[in-house]
Amino acid sequence: MTDEEATGDGRSRRDEYPDADQAAVNDEPPPSQRVPLSLERVVDAALEFIDANGLPGLTMRRLGEQLGVEAMALYRYVPSKEDLLDAVVESLVGDVRADEVVLQAPQDGWQDFLQRLAHGVRRMALSHPKAFPLVASRPAEAPWLRPPLRSLEVVETFLSGLLEEGFTDQAAIEAYRAYTSFLLGHLLLEVAVHGADVGPLDVLDDQTGEPGTSRYPTVARLRGPLSEDRSAVEFEEALEALLDRMTVTRNEHLED
Repeated sequence: MTDEEATGDGRSRRDEYPDADQAAVNDEPPPSQRVPLSLERVVDAALEFIDANGLPGLTMRRLGEQLGVEAMALYRYVPSKEDLLDAVVESLVGDVRADEVVLQAPQDGWQDFLQRLAHGVRRMALSHPKAFPLVASRPAEAPWLRPPLRSLEVVETFLSGLLEEGFTDQAAIEAYRAYTSFLLGHLLLEVAVHGADVGPLDVLDDQTGEPGTSRYPTVARLRGPLSEDRSAVEFEEALEALLDRMTVTRNEHLED
């Protein structure tokens, strides 16, 4: 049987015994030192590619090139690009669940509980700004889950935590809607500043001397403060205001 003939499991002898000499010529690590493919490695590589190049440029062929394999080798782990993107979302949400600051249940009140979760989501978004729009557009588990809490586990933790703190069912649902709307709106705007492709929310590069500003003297005069990055301060102020509104809603439902 030649090297090209199949083995019992359908692989060729060449697949079974990779060419270590050719690997050395190509300045590649020998086969014994290569990290085997896995779903985790494929997803990590996809996220690394998106971080560096943006989401629109991701293809299975380019991802295969980054991993040093043919694109067809990836389909053993992700049947399609759609499945790959869903897996990336699951990985991003997993980062939030694994955040050491995020709690699984309130310890110092529900406001502290939600502040920690909000900061965990923001850390994830700012760590992977070009990938964050996927969280807004791709439901990883249930299509009715509101972004950016794209996980049944996270939403269960959120709702049960509020119920433990005295929220009624209706107040917890209203809090969930308001909280997710706040996070999504603020963070999409913030990641756009960091180069994320968010469609109509895309921002222009900061340039001097844009044409037409002479027709808008107030805008031209205030251009400096208007272009200041106050994202962190605005996030804190908006989050605090949201929690205050949620307190009012909670108390109103308790009085009913």
